[in-house]
Amino acid sequence: MKRARQTHKDELRPEYKRSDFPKGLVRGKYAKRLRQSSNIVVLEPEVARAFPNQEAVNSALLSLIQIAEKTARRASRSSERGKKRRAG
Repeated sequence: MKRARQTHKDELRPEYKRSDFPKGLVRGKYAKRLRQSSNIVVLEPEVARAFPNQEAVNSALLSLIQIAEKTARRASRSSERGKKRRAG
């Protein structure tokens, strides 16, 4: 069975009428809201080649977060010790 030829994409389906849309038809009406609520991230090609799948990306990022937290804690502890020594 052959497919029916598609009409122009700008045309409405026969069951719809323009009067059904009093505010008009707007292309990309929800695009901004979708971008804000989406958690999809597009990687640079070099980064994508380094990680074969999402598990590898997540593992690397979680490791980075752990290192950053440990480093931040150490810096704050050492500066507190220095303040206590100076205040003596």
